[in-house]
Amino acid sequence: MTALDRVEPHPGYHRSRWPVECGGNRRQKAVSGRLDAADGQPTVVSRQDDKWHVMVIEREPGEFFVGGTMAHFTGAPPFGWVERIDPDTLAPLTESGPLPCGDHVWCGAILAHANGSLLSVNGSYLHRLDPTTLTVEAERQLPADRSHNGLLALADGSLITKDLRLVGQGGTTISRLDPDTLDLVSDPLILPEGSMGRIASDLRDGIEHVVVPGTEQVFTIVVDGDDWTLADNPPRYRTPDGPGGLAWDSCLSGGAAWLMDCGDIESVRMIHHQDPNGRWAEHPGRALSWRQPAPWDAPQRLLRVDLESGQVDDIAPFGEPGGGIIAPPVVFPERELAIAWDSINGGLAGVSTGDGLDVHWQLDVRPTMQPVVYPDSGELVINDFTDEGADDLVVVDVDAGAIVSRASTGSRIANGMFLSPGPERSVFYCSTLTLARVQWS
Repeated sequence: MTALDRVEPHPGYHRSRWPVECGGNRRQKAVSGRLDAADGQPTVVSRQDDKWHVMVIEREPGEFFVGGTMAHFTGAPPFGWVERIDPDTLAPLTESGPLPCGDHVWCGAILAHANGSLLSVNGSYLHRLDPTTLTVEAERQLPADRSHNGLLALADGSLITKDLRLVGQGGTTISRLDPDTLDLVSDPLILPEGSMGRIASDLRDGIEHVVVPGTEQVFTIVVDGDDWTLADNPPRYRTPDGPGGLAWDSCLSGGAAWLMDCGDIESVRMIHHQDPNGRWAEHPGRALSWRQPAPWDAPQRLLRVDLESGQVDDIAPFGEPGGGIIAPPVVFPERELAIAWDSINGGLAGVSTGDGLDVHWQLDVRPTMQPVVYPDSGELVINDFTDEGADDLVVVDVDAGAIVSRASTGSRIANGMFLSPGPERSVFYCSTLTLARVQWS
């Protein structure tokens, strides 16, 4: 498999190398080409404001949009927003204005659709925006009045999204909508469990297989035309009284869903046990930090869940109790290598996947983010939240297990948001209060 095979254009999206979070529905986060960071010096452009920046996508070549929300955990009502930005200065060229979110505070998603529009999900609302003016062309309040995370387009152009629920909060609602009218294509599908992680999807023989990590099992929804059904016998990655926590998103590769557990850390539980999600009369302060001790003694695990046989393989690369994360893993299938980390305790690991799961290398860094990978050059770009409280970007040579470049983003807040490829050997960085672009030349 080559990098170009992994980023083949998808019929549901505007023809772009990065039209949606993680670059595509399998969430492999792979971009064609090379960064070659070891042969250059990083230059950083950084913008600080009052916004929670979630992700950058590309529509036409050189046309970049950033979407996010407001971190209004108290006080003024929160709202979603989308901007078209100048990729050099990061200045907004066009702005959507406030987008209703149902008063929920959580990171949503944006995408560039094949119909030409931009789509934005935030809180319990979905919006279709004109890509030139960013005016609202359609608005839909979603069936579940909770925060939604993740928005994908399927091959037929229909949109799919889900709400976020933890243990004991009922079954997660999956909604499928028309990309033009935002009307429901069919009745919502209710999973038998809650779900925290974002959805992924794989198109096999013309049939969509949508993968949703539950609180105990990994569900597959088979979408065939207008029909969609839950596949039988979902694999179980944890037991109700298991030692660890819930999985975030999956990365689909080689017929398997790759996950990390231990994701429902204390701050996540606090946000999603509020109604509306993430809103308080008084700010919880440092209790909202992901640096709080984990609510379990288990170490961080990487899991490979075979979606055909149901077999689950796992490894605890670091072995330190009380592990925790706020983002999913990534896989280099060309190199038979998976990348995992522990955000609470620190540590980044390359795990060999060819014959079982074995730790190949480890680095003393503290990642939290959704990375970008360059399979052609074997480079991983991810953040490192340092002991000094600075959030850097590091580029890792995954063959050698070595950091080959480091850049300061100017951010003092790390979270689980998305890195995205920019123009000319550059990467966009999104976090609360900071948007940055790092270019190697």
